[in-house]
Amino acid sequence: MTATTAEPVVIQAVGLAKSYLTAAGLFPALKGVNLTIHRGEFVAVMGPSGSGKSTFMNLLGCLDRPSSGDYILDGKSIARQSPDQLAALRGKTIGFVFQGFNLLPRMSLEDNVALPLVYAGVDVHTRRQQAGEMLSKVGLKGYEKSLPNRISGGQQQRVAIARALVNKPKLILADEPTGNLDSHTSEEIMALFGDLNREGITILLVTHEQDIAQHAKRQVRFLDGHIVSDEPTLQVEASC
Repeated sequence: MTATTAEPVVIQAVGLAKSYLTAAGLFPALKGVNLTIHRGEFVAVMGPSGSGKSTFMNLLGCLDRPSSGDYILDGKSIARQSPDQLAALRGKTIGFVFQGFNLLPRMSLEDNVALPLVYAGVDVHTRRQQAGEMLSKVGLKGYEKSLPNRISGGQQQRVAIARALVNKPKLILADEPTGNLDSHTSEEIMALFGDLNREGITILLVTHEQDIAQHAKRQVRFLDGHIVSDEPTLQVEASC
């Protein structure tokens, strides 16, 4: 699915800035960033360490608030949300995938996937049903009762993706999701992200690896707290 200007805006950053107080004084990690992402886009965010990309992703995930500027998520200004409203908006709009999987080792895969539904107050029968459906979607049908230490790293990341999907989010934020995986498994995970994007899910992916970024349709590069480039992926252009 290729996003166009006719598609609804999922992410809109307007003059987004974030500074941190350090022993050396105020450090501006993000400096007036403007970015719009429409529904159905697949965007890779890149940049060296200290470029501001991680700060930006934390703001997009509503894990932190900007020092100035505005962030509009799915039509709602984050600045106008109470902490409870922000948590509710984050829970229903965003699915998170991290480099370290973040699975609870003593919980079954089914229970790990269902965890966001517990926080949402969904009943146990529905939780199990939806968790099973998501595990099946990522190719892990029959693994529901397994523990995380009984499966491979690639399978653990699939579980993490299933957990991100279980609330049916409009947006997936993935932070270095292939960082702990070998190249073959990384390609499998990126193929899965591609499938999800073709179903209409918006994906924003942080990576420092160009071959991983090539799977996205658009690449945004950060440097010194600014966006320095925002371009379609050349591979996508060549295939159009």
